[in-house]
Amino acid sequence: MANENEKKAIIVEWYILYGDSIFKFIAMMLKDHHKAEDLTHETFLKAFKYFDDFKNNSSAKTWLFTIARNVSIDYMRKRKPWDILSNIIPDVKNQQPLTDEILVIKEEKTNLYRALANLKDTYRQVIILRKIKEFSISETSIILGWSEGKVKSTLSRALRTLEQELVKEGFTDEKLS
Repeated sequence: MANENEKKAIIVEWYILYGDSIFKFIAMMLKDHHKAEDLTHETFLKAFKYFDDFKNNSSAKTWLFTIARNVSIDYMRKRKPWDILSNIIPDVKNQQPLTDEILVIKEEKTNLYRALANLKDTYRQVIILRKIKEFSISETSIILGWSEGKVKSTLSRALRTLEQELVKEGFTDEKLS
């Protein structure tokens, strides 16, 4: 069991190593950068509070992402339905593109986020963890609390569903290849 100062030093080190990645994960799940900042801090506060429960059965990064996922889910459960809907479609009207290329990139990124937002939570989570955050199947199974087989099969279904959503958003089959 580590003393308070050792725990603080380890949590600070983890924050430096993984804080940005956890923030981006939460922001993609919630589509709300301000709340993602709050929940990132909450993730590390919980890690400090439950530090003695970390048994090194997984990596610190995997353990922290598990906490971040649970903190995000708890937050989403408490939100009102209209709060959730207001963040699904980003406000693109106020953005002034500098060139045609930037406009195309932003449009494709917006379409991807819209398509991700239209997926059910389990599909969105497995795609973010495996394809965007590049966790291994094993790490993803630990974070989600699923078997590795479930991660593989859910990811396969999620990617097919995402492809269908992207087609709805205007991507052609050649853009998806």
